[in-house]
This record gives sequence, C-alpha cells and structure tokens, in this order.
Amino acid sequence: MSEATRLIARPPGGIIGKILAINWLFVFLLCALAACGYVALYSAGLGPEKYANRQALRFAAGLILMLGLALVDLDRIRRAAWYIYAGALALLVLVARFGHVGKGAQRWLVLGPLQLQPSELMKIALVVALAAWFSRADWERAGKPLFLLPPVLAILAPVLLILKEPNLGTAVITLVVGASVLLAAGVRLWIFLLAALTAAAAAPIAYAHLHTYQRNRILTFLHPERDPLGTGYNILQSRIALGSGGLWGEGFLHGTQGVLAYLPERQTDFIFTMWAEQFGFVGGAALLLLLLTVVAATFAIALGCRNQFGRLLALGIAVNFSLYVFVNIAMVMGAIPVGGVPLPLISHGGSALLTVMFGFGLVMNVHVHRDDPLDPPLI
Repeated sequence: MSEATRLIARPPGGIIGKILAINWLFVFLLCALAACGYVALYSAGLGPEKYANRQALRFAAGLILMLGLALVDLDRIRRAAWYIYAGALALLVLVARFGHVGKGAQRWLVLGPLQLQPSELMKIALVVALAAWFSRADWERAGKPLFLLPPVLAILAPVLLILKEPNLGTAVITLVVGASVLLAAGVRLWIFLLAALTAAAAAPIAYAHLHTYQRNRILTFLHPERDPLGTGYNILQSRIALGSGGLWGEGFLHGTQGVLAYLPERQTDFIFTMWAEQFGFVGGAALLLLLLTVVAATFAIALGCRNQFGRLLALGIAVNFSLYVFVNIAMVMGAIPVGGVPLPLISHGGSALLTVMFGFGLVMNVHVHRDDPLDPPLI
C-alpha cells in the first residue's frame, strides 16, 4: 500500500477520530437493554411515572457520561487510577460513619435529592486500580508474593467495609471481580487454590458471625417451603410468576403475580421475574440473550486491546457485569440465595445504573484506544 493510500485509509485524529472509533453497535445494544428496562419498569409501576421515566432520564445521563468518558486519553485514566480508588474508599468510610440506614443496612449516602451507594462505584474503582498496578508487571513479576501484597490489601479493604454495612452479596462480587483481575494478570493458580482452601476452612466461623437475616436467606435457599409466608415468600412468589408465564407469557400488564403486587421488589431484585411472567419463556430467553451478547461484546473488547492496562480494565468490568447478570437471574430462579443484586440496565436504581454506565464508558475508552501504546509504568 502506498503512502497516499495509507493516509486516505487512516481515520482522522483528535476528537472526531475518537467519536468515529466508538463502537456504535455496542451503544445500540445498551440502548436496547435500557428500552427493555423501560418496558419492565412501566409494567412494575403500572405506568411510566413511578419508575420508568426516572430510569430513562438516568440512562440518558449515563449515556452522556459513557460517551464523554470514551474520549478521555486512556493513559490519563491510568495515571488517576489510585486517586479514583482512594475516593471510592473514602466514600465507603463515610457510609460507615454517616450513611443512611434502610431495611436494616447502612449502604447509602444521601446527597440532597440523590442517594449514592458507594459499594457499586467501588467495584469499578478497584478494577481501575488493579489494572494500573499490574500494567507494569510481566508474568514472572505478577507471581511474586511481595508484589501481590498491595493489590490484595486493596481488595480486602473495601470488601471488609462492604461487609460491615452489611452487604454480603456485593462484598462477594467485589472479591470475585478483584480476583479475576489478578488471575488475568498472571497470578499463579496455586495462590487461588490456597485462598479457596482457607476460605473453606473458615466457612463455619464465618457462618456463625452472619446476621440472622443472612442465615435465614441460606436456610430459605435450602428449604423455601419452611416459612412460605415469611422468609420463603419472595422466592416462592418468584417461582410461581416464572411458571405462570409459560411459553409466551400472560401479556404486557397482565401478569397476575406482578401486577397484583404478590411479587415483592418487582421493580428491583425480581424485575426479570416480572418480565418473564408477562413475556414468557420466549421473552425471558430473548432478554437473557441480549444480556449475554453485551457480556460477550465486552470480553471481545478486552481481548482486542493491545496494552495490558486496557485489557485488564475491560476484562474486570466484563466480569463485574457478568456477575450482575448471573447472580440476579440465578437468585430469582432459586438457584442461589436471595442477595439483593439488581439486573443491570433493567432494574430500577440510580447508583447501579450510573455505575454500570461509568464502567461501560471505561470499556468504550479501551475500545477507542485499543491500539495506543502507553507510557512506561507509573508505579
């Protein structure tokens, strides 16, 4: 190819070049998910005013945030990684001291009309920090115990603070997300095996220190019929709703469990159940396929990045999104204990939605800068 041909084929630089480099198919997939969420929340509120309209405004703000973040230089994000982590950790400390208490948990900061759940932001901040740390490491260095001490402490600090809220589900997801970045960075498998054996040995002690409602969730998972009008009510109603949807569903705004309010938390934790009741197995499978397509596209962006920081960053966010989907779907089906994890871009909630869009903004940034060489490591 001649020099003139290369100049013609080369995309324009600057902001215009970055805008053209955005994966607009990925943006369309997110908009499609948000549209499904609007329909589900419309039915949950029996109209748009209660949940759907507010969620649409939040998604619009999140979309602007995502596209704006995609245009920032990737190396600037790497340089700010530990500042982002420190800010998120400080918010978790503030929650422990001044957080709003709701449903027996202290998980939110009230900022005027807004409620912020810092544990959601912490998962993304942790991925950014770990990706920055391991961007300097080759495979040999990543396996050295002294090199692993700072990232392990960086994972454990927020996990312990989130457990204190208490929020066991988010703490476990945070731990798994952090571990996934370590694994992708080249940390040896024997270290994970040792950690797993240690956790298994400590499980009886950990169970004894669980809150009463957390132990009840485990017992209910094993035997939901033991208290059908109490702790087992949520999952039993969810199973009834999933079964009543049949193949094609009962129709929009016609699901008895959801519309008649037998199904609890139908706008948040059990939004997938409400969707499946109205649109049946076919509608539920279509929504799940759309979610899995977003998961696959996120992993593809991670694998397509040529620099270590971007690859680890996108991979960690992909794992975080995957866990959202897996935990929520498995929870409403009764495959795991109920844990209060929302379905991303579908469930009602500002903190979770904006955090997911912030994460996808970083993923889009990785895609836009996938061929950029980064400066020598900073740490």
